[in-house]
Amino acid sequence: MSASDDHIVLFRRAPAELNRRSLERFARTLRGEVAKGAGFSCLITGDSELRRLNRDFLGKDHPTDVLSFPQPLPSRDRQGAILGEIAISLPRARRQSAAFGHSIEAEIRILMLHGLLHLLGMDHETDQGQMQRAETRWRKRLALPASLIERLHP
Repeated sequence: MSASDDHIVLFRRAPAELNRRSLERFARTLRGEVAKGAGFSCLITGDSELRRLNRDFLGKDHPTDVLSFPQPLPSRDRQGAILGEIAISLPRARRQSAAFGHSIEAEIRILMLHGLLHLLGMDHETDQGQMQRAETRWRKRLALPASLIERLHP
């Protein structure tokens, strides 16, 4: 996939309740503003696939809401580079959106931003709040509800 591909967001099964074009526009906004032109892809799939990916690549045998798989960058210049891939669990996004009182599209956007920040090398478990600050700043700029990290560590 190149950074100029139109289809950044991929679905195993395209749910009728999601506006695919809206999610594609958001992904392109993330690519242009947050990733500074670097590409990524985002797979929206089910819990079983997230569990398999989590087990096979991270050794954790349980499903999760979002995973990031970074690609090594060939140089410091991100323009045109591919950062990696993000996988999001649609069932978990659906449950989390209901629990936090916003739309499923908003939840997928939150998860996509979170995954992209991981692709950019941030890690909220080890970076003394750097990722949380970045996620909060981008969430406000992109008019998103409370971020994933904010919900975990209010």
